[in-house]
Amino acid sequence: MKIKFCGAAAGVTGSCHLITTDENKLLLDCGQFQGGKAMDALNFEEFPFNPAEIDFVILSHAHIDHCGRLPLLVKRGFRGKIYCTDATADLLEVMLKDSGYIHEKEAEWKNKKAARTNKERVEPLYTVNDAVDSLKYVVPVLYDQLIALNEKIKFVFNDAGHILGSAIIELWVEENDNVSKIVFSGDLGVMDRPLLRNPTIIKSADYLIMETTYGNRLHPENATSIEELMKIIFDTTKRGGTVVIPSFAVGRTQELIFELNRFYENHGEHRDFLDKVMVYIDSPMATTATEVFRKNANLFDEETKNYILAGDNPLDFKNLKFTRTSDESKALNLDENPKIIISASGMCEAGRIRHHLKHNLWNKKSSIVFVGYQAEGTLGRLIVEGKKDVTLFGEEIHVNAEIHNLEGFSGHADREGLLNWISGFAKQPKQVFFVHGELESKHSFADLVKEKINLESIVVEGFSEFELTNSTIVNREQSMKEAMNDEVLMGVKLKIAKIHDDLETILYNTRLAMAQEITSDKLSAINSSVLELEKSTVNLGAAITKGDNNNI
Repeated sequence: MKIKFCGAAAGVTGSCHLITTDENKLLLDCGQFQGGKAMDALNFEEFPFNPAEIDFVILSHAHIDHCGRLPLLVKRGFRGKIYCTDATADLLEVMLKDSGYIHEKEAEWKNKKAARTNKERVEPLYTVNDAVDSLKYVVPVLYDQLIALNEKIKFVFNDAGHILGSAIIELWVEENDNVSKIVFSGDLGVMDRPLLRNPTIIKSADYLIMETTYGNRLHPENATSIEELMKIIFDTTKRGGTVVIPSFAVGRTQELIFELNRFYENHGEHRDFLDKVMVYIDSPMATTATEVFRKNANLFDEETKNYILAGDNPLDFKNLKFTRTSDESKALNLDENPKIIISASGMCEAGRIRHHLKHNLWNKKSSIVFVGYQAEGTLGRLIVEGKKDVTLFGEEIHVNAEIHNLEGFSGHADREGLLNWISGFAKQPKQVFFVHGELESKHSFADLVKEKINLESIVVEGFSEFELTNSTIVNREQSMKEAMNDEVLMGVKLKIAKIHDDLETILYNTRLAMAQEITSDKLSAINSSVLELEKSTVNLGAAITKGDNNNI
């Protein structure tokens, strides 16, 4: 068996890892490269494999740097299945269509320039129709389900706590009557953050592929970042300026809405002032993604569920307004009233945020607040690092606005969070590969892991391939028992039982809070589906008890 790192190998974008067995080829993620012209050029190159030969894709989550080249994969010949969690499947439709639209518009803009200079026309990386076509191959599954791709490959999705639907992947591969267990961390979230559950601790692995985005630094306490954000909002709006927040449409935007809602609820002493400050979500994709979050309230953490059970909508408040049309977006920059604009993209590489930067970067009264990772080569990274003049839509803009970088809002685990997660293995992996981090971050984290838990690792420094040796392979029966042992099965049954007990109450209060029409018939149908799932789990337990792997 071999692992070939085809992306997120020299940086944090383009996540794509090829697993080759004696009979199959599968991908873990198929993401888009982001970060300026050099990185974008990588997207147009041939894949380092034949897409038609890939049997399956297992997708960790719906961020573009992990899923953004799926339409291209299909366009170039892939016809297998794309497995992801059900929430990720909902978000994929939003993300990939939007990405296709952006690629079409970029090609259209380049071709207008080409026509004036007698240069060759360019084709978009893929189109909206290509994105729609790729969705036909998506297979949504639940967390904690053991999925058999065939007789020799099985996997389970575990909650990664990074964005809605994000997953840590446990993969079991049988070769020559032995089974190897591969764990792919995907992107790991932060412990005890709003909306989402904590990342799942995995107990054992033969091989680990792990992200290291923040492997060399710590985040500020989240509460500190919230207080700092509110101070920026107060100071900026009091001097008549606008707070512009470049934010990832999926994940960060919803967390900001939740935090602002909570602040409004808990700080009545500021109500008179806050009631005068509008908060605009200026991103059609973020608006649609927020609707997807609302539909998947069952994946929220207990604190957020308690909001819903109390009849509150955690993703809405009095002064919040979602803007969809381009006219509404343009009007924001004509409005001189102090306000907050949250807009995509989070790294300022595309979308409406670039227009808001053009209208606010020069203004000493305004503030630009970064709340997520800024990859090398992106406009966001240049601004954070202090560049004083940037070019937007062919016009040079001098940076006069206040620039703030609040890393406490990051959706990625920091150095301590990553170390705590990898320390959770009761059985240490015998081979560890660090990916999805800049070189300094990966090496720094590798040194820390060696020092703290005495675990050797391989820092992946570019597109490369490794053969997995038989010395790390475990017994088939042992591995399959581990895959769905009594403890894991009981955990699944308890989760399903809790859903069954709370479902009608949660959905009823969600309907009240969010003004969605959920009929009693639909509630009954959902309840029946949960009961059927619970019944299937009991049957699964019986099959495992009998050792009947054919029924798993």
